[in-house]
Amino acid sequence: MVRHDEIRVGDAERDAVMVALHDHFAEGRLDRPELDERLESVLAAKTRGDLRALVRDLPSPTGLPEPAKEAPWGSPPGHAWGPGTAVGFGGPGHPAWHRRQRHMAHRRRPGPLFPAFPLLFAAFMVLAFTAGPGTGFLVVLQIALAVWVVRAVLLAFGVRRARRHAPGS
Repeated sequence: MVRHDEIRVGDAERDAVMVALHDHFAEGRLDRPELDERLESVLAAKTRGDLRALVRDLPSPTGLPEPAKEAPWGSPPGHAWGPGTAVGFGGPGHPAWHRRQRHMAHRRRPGPLFPAFPLLFAAFMVLAFTAGPGTGFLVVLQIALAVWVVRAVLLAFGVRRARRHAPGS
């Protein structure tokens, strides 16, 4: 396993550090000769450790990514992600993440994803051979839309299907 500071850097990392050095120069933390010397070293840097040595005495932002924190043993999945990480994508920082994890933990055995599919396929085949494939496709699409609307309305009003339980479970 490669240590974080031994990872080779690319142009994007070098550019980010150069921008940070220019910002520190503009704030008066570096003088012109020191800035020029560090910029030359940035261009010659090969690893993150080389870049880290150039900005070690400067406050954040340095242009370097922060090393990822390791999750402690026994922590829940996604714990290493900080708060707000991947919020837009529904990741561990998203408010619904834990609710979804609880829901998935109590999920019953997997069944058919869309039980009406065989019926829709049969209707498509019959219509494709009688009225044409275009008509068959449109009719099946309308039936699927109607089923989806009915399920959405039932879900909106809190109507749930009765769950069948096997005796003794």
